[in-house]
Amino acid sequence: MNRSLVFFLVLAVLLGVLIWYFSNIFFYITISIVLATVLRPLTNQVLRIQVFGGHPPRFFAIIFSFIVVLLIISSFIILFIPLISDQVEVISNLDFDKFFDGVLNPLKGLENFLIKNELVHDQPGFIVNSIKSSSFELITNINFTQVINDLISFTGSFFIGILAVTFITFFLLYEKGILRRQLISIIPNQYFEVFIAALYKVERLLSNYLLGLLFQMTAIFSIASVGLSILGINYALTIAVFAAVANLIPYLGPILGAVFGIIVGISTSGSFALTNETIFLILKIVSVFAVVQATDNLVLQPLIFSKSVKAHPLEIFVIIFVGAAIAQIPGMIAAIPAYTVLKVSITEAYAGFRKYQVFKK
Repeated sequence: MNRSLVFFLVLAVLLGVLIWYFSNIFFYITISIVLATVLRPLTNQVLRIQVFGGHPPRFFAIIFSFIVVLLIISSFIILFIPLISDQVEVISNLDFDKFFDGVLNPLKGLENFLIKNELVHDQPGFIVNSIKSSSFELITNINFTQVINDLISFTGSFFIGILAVTFITFFLLYEKGILRRQLISIIPNQYFEVFIAALYKVERLLSNYLLGLLFQMTAIFSIASVGLSILGINYALTIAVFAAVANLIPYLGPILGAVFGIIVGISTSGSFALTNETIFLILKIVSVFAVVQATDNLVLQPLIFSKSVKAHPLEIFVIIFVGAAIAQIPGMIAAIPAYTVLKVSITEAYAGFRKYQVFKK
């Protein structure tokens, strides 16, 4: 086994161990790199503005970019406030007995069928009463102290993550390529060309992938908001925003968006009973998300995955499920970018072994 191959194998193992051991830090750095990539064009555009014959400081341009991000996040939160307020009012005024009767009423027909055909020998109401008792038992068995402690712990970790990502992103935007130059400087000369080629291809593919995701989210938001608005669904824009963001989760995203839309549609309609109107409402929402799903599967995903990261749809399907097995939903989201980096690195290293004499030593 030659020294170059040993070097790359040792480097890959060390990198894998470091990523596993410092997974939180690696996650923060990954998010920061994505944010820096998204914000860098805006930051550079602000730097080109002339003010009193000069250009604004880079620090000001970065702060302005952060303010834009905060305004976008705030607009999303403001968009959800009326929906949350409406849901709180609905829950506070909800008659739970009437709610259970309306929701579980279709089960009474199943009970009558089973009893009438002597498939069971229980008294009428055995399914409904069993579900009611199980639901109340589940609620009473919740350890609210543990829930509060977990919430406090999550809140602390969340704010630490926000601070870490903010600091790292600011540094990546402010350093003007110093970090990249230092990384390149530690690469041995004999591997320089291979490393630069791999770095260039990774940056280009990931940039195309991020632009593709932005286009995908915009398209899904447009289709969902227009379709739901035409059909008269309450909070159409809010549902469309949730669907666009949820679609970052491959395969599960459209389902989550549809479920969220159905829950919002039913809860804001004022009726929880499974009436003809409720069924028609559900069909309207499902029809919109069927169009969203078809557009995403037939147009958007092949365009984004196959064209931007140069991967076969079956290849993407397997990689996403591997990511889900490793880290659930975060793994599904990060699977394609991580696979792109790994695939390009291995491809370029293999090409280097075949092309350059130094690798054969």
